[in-house]
Amino acid sequence: MIEISAYVVLLIIASVAGYRVRSLSLSGAIFTFITGCLVGLGFGWRGLFILGVFFASSSFWSKYKKHKKSKLDEILQKGDQRDWVQVVANGSIASIAAVLFFVTKADVWMIAFVVAVAAANSDTWASEIGVLSKRKPFYILTGKKVEKGTSGAVSLLGTAASFMGAFFIAIVAYEVFSMDSLFYLILITFCGFFGSVVDTILGATVQVRYSCKTCGLLTEKTEHCGKETHLSKGIKWCNNDVVNITSIIIATIIAVFIVGVL
Repeated sequence: MIEISAYVVLLIIASVAGYRVRSLSLSGAIFTFITGCLVGLGFGWRGLFILGVFFASSSFWSKYKKHKKSKLDEILQKGDQRDWVQVVANGSIASIAAVLFFVTKADVWMIAFVVAVAAANSDTWASEIGVLSKRKPFYILTGKKVEKGTSGAVSLLGTAASFMGAFFIAIVAYEVFSMDSLFYLILITFCGFFGSVVDTILGATVQVRYSCKTCGLLTEKTEHCGKETHLSKGIKWCNNDVVNITSIIIATIIAVFIVGVL
């Protein structure tokens, strides 16, 4: 009982702190607390530690050299303050895996949890670090150079950051959960990284993008230059949050399948 109370107090402090430093909106803070409770239910301090590492590192890179990312505000639908939708998109699969582990005690759900976090971290590091590249990224479908922040764009720096984001979570989980095989370290790293690759492909093919009628800018926003933008490409309901959760689901399913087969 004392342990549970300590977890709850810790989650409240973390959620409030995230809100105070503007890494989370009010709704984001509330859903972060809920996500933390579910993860704590399944994995105790180990799961909360990994979740905390993801949140802390993501918040750090979101704030890092923020002044150089100001131009992205014109393109991206949301800023660096996560709302409840973003928290659900990045943390719901990990939460479900935690609950399934609590019910079944099957190690496959522990791997699923870590892969889900690794995929989310991989994509976040790619986005937040990749835009700091001195060179313009190229569009994954055509190879042509595009503006930074464009969905489906990749760069050498962003790709390296994506891989390291997945590896970072994998190595932390490997130690925290005392895994007995390097196979899991490799599996988590590559499945997490693959999730980011899927995110990029979906961003280039089906993610919605609008065009400003006034300045012609391609953006995720439904309004720009004080006027409503019009659909340029992609599926209207398939925004960045949908792409994020879809890529995490795919990465997690692949990992669960591999573990199940082996």
